[in-house]
This record gives sequence, C-alpha cells and structure tokens, in this order.
Amino acid sequence: MQTLSSELLKTVFTVQKEASLFGKWITFKNIEKLFFKHQEVFEIKQLGFSEQQRPIYRLKIGSGKKRILLWSQMHGNESTGTKALFDVFNCFSNCTDKEFKTILKECTLVFIPMLNPDGSEVYTRVNANNIDLNRDAVSRIAKESTILRDFLDEFNPQFCFNLHDQRTIFGVEGTKNPATISFLAPSEEPTRALTQGRIQTMNVIVAMNTLLQTIIPNFVGRYTDEFYPTATGDNFQKLGYNTILIESGHFPDDYQRETAREHTFYAIVQGLYHIATSNDFIEFEQYFTIPNNAKIFYDVIHRYSNSDEVAAYQYKDEIINNKLVSKLNKIDEKDIKMKFGHNEIVFESE
Repeated sequence: MQTLSSELLKTVFTVQKEASLFGKWITFKNIEKLFFKHQEVFEIKQLGFSEQQRPIYRLKIGSGKKRILLWSQMHGNESTGTKALFDVFNCFSNCTDKEFKTILKECTLVFIPMLNPDGSEVYTRVNANNIDLNRDAVSRIAKESTILRDFLDEFNPQFCFNLHDQRTIFGVEGTKNPATISFLAPSEEPTRALTQGRIQTMNVIVAMNTLLQTIIPNFVGRYTDEFYPTATGDNFQKLGYNTILIESGHFPDDYQRETAREHTFYAIVQGLYHIATSNDFIEFEQYFTIPNNAKIFYDVIHRYSNSDEVAAYQYKDEIINNKLVSKLNKIDEKDIKMKFGHNEIVFESE
C-alpha cells in the first residue's frame, strides 16, 4: 500500500482549493459556471434533468482500465463532498505532480458532483418530490435515481465513491472526538457477509484511513454496516459495484464544514491513488480496527456546578430570507451525563 505524502496533499489543497465555494449551502447556481473552468481537460456531458428540470452533469477524465465513479449531494443539504470534488477537479486541471498523473494513467474517472440539484436549491435531504434518493435504489421512482443507475450500468465501474455528510451528533467511539470522517463498506445482505466485493471496498478504506490517521488521528469513525434493502450503497455493492461510503462530519469549530472538506479531499485523493497503484485488494483486516461511530455529541450543553442538572441543544439549519440560518433548539432528553457538547457552558449554581 502506497500512502501519499501528507505534506504534498496539504500544499496541493492550499493552492487548488476552489475559493468560490464556501459553507454548507451549495446550489447548482454555485457550481454551474465552474464547469467551464475544466472543459478543456475534462469531458463534460449532461446526463439528464432533475424533477424540476435542473441539469445533472458528469465529468470524465483519465485513460486507464480501472473505472471509478464518484457522486455527491445525493442529499441536497450534504455539500461537503461537492466542495471537495471541485477541489479535486482543480488538481487534475492544474497539477503536474506525478501522483495525479499516475491516477489518470491507470484510471478512468467519472464524477457526478450534484445528483440532487432540486434538494440543494432549498437545502433539503430529499428531492423535489420528497423522495430520499439514498432509499430509492430499488424502486427508482425519482428521475435522479434512474439517471444514476442507468449511468452506473453503462459505465460499469470497479469502484464507486458515495459522498455524504453526517450530523454533528457523531463521535469516535472510545474518544471525546467528533467523527470528522467516517467510512463504510456497505453490506450486500442481512448477514453482512464478507464477500469479495466488501473485502475490496474495505481494502480501499484502510488505505484512506491510514493516511487520515497521520493528519487527524482518532477523528475517523466507522459507520454501522446494517443492511438497508433499499439503500444505494447496499444495492450497488450487491450488484457487484464496490461502493465506498464517505461521511464528512464535524471538526471542532467547523460548522461551515471547511476543515471536513479538506480531509474529505485527502481521503478521495488517497483512495484514487491506492486504486491506481494496487494490483489486488485483499488486505482488509485493519478496517475493523477503525472505531465505530457513536452518538455522543450535542452542539451545546449547559452544565451547572454542584448540580446534576444539564440541558442539551442542537442546531437546526433553515433557509430564511434566502440565507442559511442555524437555530439552536433544546433537546428533550434526560440522560445525557455520558455525552459531550461541541460547546459546553458551566453555570455557577446558586
């Protein structure tokens, strides 16, 4: 396994970060003009339209035999992966480092950087018809689900990267750290058997985790591999398309998900490089050393000295007057003694 230099990646990210994208609310309008930056290097085509007739594009680059498909913003309010993909696009358009040349020589990459533009417009998880695309892999009621599946079958990738955001409630089990990045090799059926496909998926995740542990040690978690019969990753894995789930999460004081974006970028590039430089994908045991995700956080906790009284609060994001506003709501939960606040305030008891 070849692990990229963290110094190289940090330097590249600083230079190539797409400065026009910032924050959590990323819509199609924010990325539409960015496609023109890459039209001389990438093959850019429209795959179809969303339910509300917004275009869905794919970008293709590379000439290698190893085919990799990456998509983001299947949930409209989960944009960290989209920002990271445009950072990756800048690298392939501008970088001359041998590592990026190796990826393009060995791999053919296709990116769908916003699968749910209708949901992104109004900052919702679901599409315009209130369908969760990540639970529509079997029925394919949504246009967006059909577009993804049709292209999947046409492209026939060896690996897929399914990019999501996770809530601030998740931490790394056994620590007091938030889960800034979490991974999952989805199960193919209820017994969660270690099939060849899952082993290959785990192998790539091990490579990504190995890099991240040198940069953000103990801030990486592992998502539950419970089988979801209608979920995208589970079904794609079942069909033989190895699917790597990356969940971008919280980092201290990173409510705009900019630090998480950076580490998502690192994970993606390391994953692509590992696939490009590996001839087999059989070592997987270290996947199970990644700690589980644990629901151990609230955004704010009020504690009171000399008292067991506590109060917990969680942010809820809403679009108000065309701005994304985060409102702090009190959580009605009594047993929070073993949980942590990303921000904690201690009040002196009278």
